[in-house]
Amino acid sequence: MFDEPGFPREERGDPSLPLLRQVVYCSRAAESVDDAEVTRIVATSKRRNPERGITGLLVYGSGIFFQWIEGPHAQIAQLMEMLHADPRHRDIVWLSQTEEVGERMFPDWDMEQVAAQDIRVVLEDARSTTEDPDNIAALTGILAGLDAGPLSSLGG
Repeated sequence: MFDEPGFPREERGDPSLPLLRQVVYCSRAAESVDDAEVTRIVATSKRRNPERGITGLLVYGSGIFFQWIEGPHAQIAQLMEMLHADPRHRDIVWLSQTEEVGERMFPDWDMEQVAAQDIRVVLEDARSTTEDPDNIAALTGILAGLDAGPLSSLGG
């Protein structure tokens, strides 16, 4: 099962809530990926994610995927293995990974596509509505990364 080195498994928080894994990554899209292919990816995710308990968002722009996914450990691990094997993704960079008891950042989004120019608004909104200090810290770090340069500069 997938466990990216360097990201410890963390268990804390309210034990009455389920353990939730959150992964944030970016990758370069293969040259064959176009807007129609991204639309198909999102449609497939919307069909499959509810039964797996996975929620999140996908940003695509300038040949770069940025995704925040969350759900049960086993389902997220399986999805990450599929991403590693998917020829549409190259140069996967793990930005954040946690596993803890806590709230979902995008509880009502089976998988939503967000335009690259709108990602800052979505992440700032998520940061302003979350009460989880770890989510606030993760979102603050990602927003700081956006301040360092545009999404199009990720991955070379």
